[in-house]
Order: sequence, then structure tokens, then C-alpha cells
Amino acid sequence: MEMHATRTLNADRETVWAALNDARVLEACIPGCQELHGSPEEGFHAEVKQKVGPVKATFKGDVTLSDVKPLESYVISGEGKGGVAGFAKGSATVILSDAEGGGTDLHYDVDAKVGGKLAQLGSRLIDSFAKKMADQFFERFQAHVEGTEDDPLAQGDGDDAPATS
Repeated sequence: MEMHATRTLNADRETVWAALNDARVLEACIPGCQELHGSPEEGFHAEVKQKVGPVKATFKGDVTLSDVKPLESYVISGEGKGGVAGFAKGSATVILSDAEGGGTDLHYDVDAKVGGKLAQLGSRLIDSFAKKMADQFFERFQAHVEGTEDDPLAQGDGDDAPATS
């Protein structure tokens, strides 16, 4: 399966790059992510719970970054195993550039494969699910880097505001 898209983010490249390399940000933005730890230099380990059609699974896997060009691009590659549900593996090339009129264009090209029970669900269901996951991730990521109220890392029920006397 392949996906290609570009999103224009209302944030400078430094902010976007820092967020793309922050385990805490990625964990909050990845749908179903239960745990993500590591570093860009050493790689990340993730645990993600998802339901794809009738198949529920917890995927555990590792992600590495390669071809890193700071503030410009990298290739992120990974593989996750979900027990009897199967596996997913793939890579994405992520490219940052200055957006016309300000901000940053984030472009990605994804190539992914699934196997096991997941593969039996059919490519239309898998492709639809993958697009939905990518959209959710980038909506959350965009909210974070733009500092909007939908930011998944925002603390926020208002109870932590300083008391006035």
C-alpha cells in the first residue's frame, strides 16, 4: 500500500522538526499508542492497540530513522507484530519545506505491507484504515505544532490555572 500527501502547518520548520523527533509528541499523536520510548538516534519502541475491521490486536515494534537531514527530511522505517493478527511493516519519507505564504509544508510518501489475518481483510479495508490512521495522526500533530486547543499534549481542563486572591 502506498500513500502520499502534503500538509501545510502554521509553524516554522524548527518547531515541526523538533516535534517529529520528540517521543512524547509522537506517542500523543499516534492513534492507539499505549507506549513509545526511545530517541531519534537509537530508534523508538512502540506499543499500539488497534481494531481493524473485526481484528483487534496490540502491535509491538521498533522504528528507526535513517537518511536524516536536519530540518529537511528523514526516512522512518518500522515493523510491528500483532500476534495472530499478523504484522505490519513499512517506511515513510518525510520532507519539510517552506510553505508559500509562511509555515511549513510536510510531505510524506509511505510504503507499507501487512500480513497474517490483517492481509486477509482485503486491500480496500486496509487502505481505508491506513488513510484514517494517517489523517488522525496528522490532525493531532498539526494541532500540537500550531498550538491549537485540540493539542493532544495540552493539559487542559482549566483546573490548573493559578488561583487569584
